[in-house]
Amino acid sequence: MRQIEVFHAVYTTGSISAAARSLHVSQPSVSKVLHHTQYQLGFELFALVRGRLVATDEAHALFVEIKEIFERIGSLQKTVANLRNSGGGHVRLAVVPSLGLHVAPRAIALFRRAHPQVTFEVQTLHHDDLFQALYERECDIAFAYNPPHHPRMQQRILDEGLLMLLFQNGDLPAPGPSVPIGQLDGRDMVGLASSGPIGDLLAGELEHHGVNIHEVVSNQTYYLAAALTRCGVGMTVVDEFTARASADERMGFLPLEPPIRFRIECVYLEDRPPSRTAERFIEIFQATLAEAKGQSVARLES
Repeated sequence: MRQIEVFHAVYTTGSISAAARSLHVSQPSVSKVLHHTQYQLGFELFALVRGRLVATDEAHALFVEIKEIFERIGSLQKTVANLRNSGGGHVRLAVVPSLGLHVAPRAIALFRRAHPQVTFEVQTLHHDDLFQALYERECDIAFAYNPPHHPRMQQRILDEGLLMLLFQNGDLPAPGPSVPIGQLDGRDMVGLASSGPIGDLLAGELEHHGVNIHEVVSNQTYYLAAALTRCGVGMTVVDEFTARASADERMGFLPLEPPIRFRIECVYLEDRPPSRTAERFIEIFQATLAEAKGQSVARLES
């Protein structure tokens, strides 16, 4: 492991002196380990060219493997630190970005009023990163939309949400209580590239109904899609929580017809169920979801 560490440092920094500084050891110590490593391997890893160390072809090939090993070591160290720092009075959670706009902050505020001694650590992650954060124990629980099943994860359905069409007032003449999905055909739309299960759900519905949108801009987050709509780039389809947080006197939102629903779930490691504190927070989070949905319904009815 020491040889791997020294090789990685020399390769990434490009010199013995810089590698020694990054490892907080002396230059002779790095040189000794490097020479011993090359002797054991039977080939050179670096050549001295015009006073500079240059990696050989063999070093490039080895670095591909060593980089992966180094990343796994870093993951292990992170997991150990997170295990050491975890505790019942501290809740670490991850949410998809749209739940971080209003629902998660509201739930944390409500919970802390009743339990001021409990502290929180919050991060917003895309679906693809949630499972890695749980696996490396960077968080205790995660809240996501339609998360895919995983053999190591437990999933708990908290509620259902609706996809909404977000638009500038005036873009839809005389809108009704919902927007037929066929009305999106040929429209300029802000799309969601690589947006996870919800983006896949919308794409499937558009294909099912034979609707072809004109995607003028693609992006990867709902709040950026909402900002683009606010600036007049085009309408977009987002989750109802992003729609509610984005609506104002210039922006409106309506559900699609037929409605497109998604699950809102709490996810955690099967072998590490939520603590009692986390369980109480999940209850508050679920109630906050219901509150936000109720406000959305009231807004639509008005």
